[in-house]
Amino acid sequence: MLEIYQKYKKYLPVALGVLAAILIVVTLALRPREVVEEQPAEPEHKLVVYGIVADSLTLETGEVGDGQTMGGLLGGFGVSAQIVDKLNTASKEIFPLNKVRAGNRYTAFLEEDTAGLRTLRHLAYEKNAIDYVVFNFMTDSVSVVEGVKEVTTIRERDTVTITSSLWGAIMAAGLPFELAAEMEDIYQWSIDFFSIQKGDRFTVIYDRQMVDTVDVGLGRVWGAEFVQGGKSYYAIPFKQGEKIQYWDEQGNSLRKALLKAPLKYSRISSRFTYRRLHPVHRVYRAHTGVDYAAPSGTPVVAVADGVVVFKGWGGGGGNTLKIKHAGNLQSGYLHLRGYAKGIKQGSRVSQGDVIGYVGSTGTSTGPHLDFRLWRNGTPIDPLKVPSEPSEPIKKENVVPFEYVRERIMAELRGDSIAMEDMIVQLDSLPVQPQLGEEPIAAATKEEKR
Repeated sequence: MLEIYQKYKKYLPVALGVLAAILIVVTLALRPREVVEEQPAEPEHKLVVYGIVADSLTLETGEVGDGQTMGGLLGGFGVSAQIVDKLNTASKEIFPLNKVRAGNRYTAFLEEDTAGLRTLRHLAYEKNAIDYVVFNFMTDSVSVVEGVKEVTTIRERDTVTITSSLWGAIMAAGLPFELAAEMEDIYQWSIDFFSIQKGDRFTVIYDRQMVDTVDVGLGRVWGAEFVQGGKSYYAIPFKQGEKIQYWDEQGNSLRKALLKAPLKYSRISSRFTYRRLHPVHRVYRAHTGVDYAAPSGTPVVAVADGVVVFKGWGGGGGNTLKIKHAGNLQSGYLHLRGYAKGIKQGSRVSQGDVIGYVGSTGTSTGPHLDFRLWRNGTPIDPLKVPSEPSEPIKKENVVPFEYVRERIMAELRGDSIAMEDMIVQLDSLPVQPQLGEEPIAAATKEEKR
């Protein structure tokens, strides 16, 4: 045995290694296998409406009828008065049921059992084109959840030539009707909208807001060029302080100390003159004001900050208001139907505040506003009064303003601009180029790096 051991001992380590490997393989083979069950994949929901999974529900849509209450609407879907009362309590802090308005859309989500019995599980009510509220009905409880539809913003650039009026041109071009009011607000200190002529034009950049394929409103106006009588008036948005305002290309605020007119949606029926044939007395006399023909009840606003120094009957001028402004300037508003709430002698008003309403009181042939201005007691033509900007761009804001201006004006011209160079927000701007550098050139150099 010793001889055999001595003869084969050199093969012993190899044999032991092979034996160990065989034992490991046998052990693994004999060990019970762990069965892994495949988890079924989560089914994809094909229909999600107002945040509700509606694959197995029946949907009915409609509009709230005239005089219909939420209780009446829910009752039509079999909801008891007790449940409606419980819902009224649950929704008071979120959306009181008495705020439901006729004409607004709703969608009912109904669950149907095998016997064909339908039960209302959810009702979505659209407060407007974007905001909605969902009333949920479980077996023993109710809940109320507010929601917002996904809004897609589309940036638009349009050029329109005017043939009649600003509103008419915007409607004819198929632009959002709110754009007319926005343009009037932006340019109310710069453009005489009562003197618009055929051939005047404007280019405007703005955001159109869409829900699915439905136009739901106007977003921010990102810039405009209004050409009147061959002269261009630019509007560049810029945030100075806490407020976004519009400025011309030189950095002067479009907001002026004096409005161009004290009302909207009207026409000039008589201008400032010292020789006018009076429409009632049929004699020639001075008319030291401007008459704006407008429907009775049209709001009249203060053209500048000031203090009411007269409120009362002005003889032939009927109901009259006079306001004292800075710079020894005074404005007058004649033939008013009535005064705005809270307006009295001594009241302090701000530019744009409603102070009264167009009427036909006193010596008048129809509803209109006779608007007058005096400086140091002498009548002046309201249509020829120059008005200084309320404030310029501050020195520390010149470079960021130029950064915004160059990009907005390039886009207004129709230049090709990369998406990353477009101005899409004004709360924070990229690092600005140094003084003396062209902003667009600086951006180009940065891209080359």
